[in-house]
Amino acid sequence: MPEKKQGFAFEQSLTELDALVQQMESGDMTLEASLKAFEKGVKLTRECQKALTEAEQRVQQLLENQGHLETRPFDPTEGE
Repeated sequence: MPEKKQGFAFEQSLTELDALVQQMESGDMTLEASLKAFEKGVKLTRECQKALTEAEQRVQQLLENQGHLETRPFDPTEGE
């Protein structure tokens, strides 16, 4: 049986990004280590942003209006 393809681990990436920020803010890293951490943080941020954009697109595609798919911006206050 083929292995199930794993998706992007959003929460894990956020946790890793938070840890990187804490390490960098401590001031105990060398310049080289700080640059590597910053580079990794930028990569994680971009991946998270991409995942959020894809999730938003999926939500927009699922909105239905009179039997037809409709795209509209997500409004977190809608339905309150």
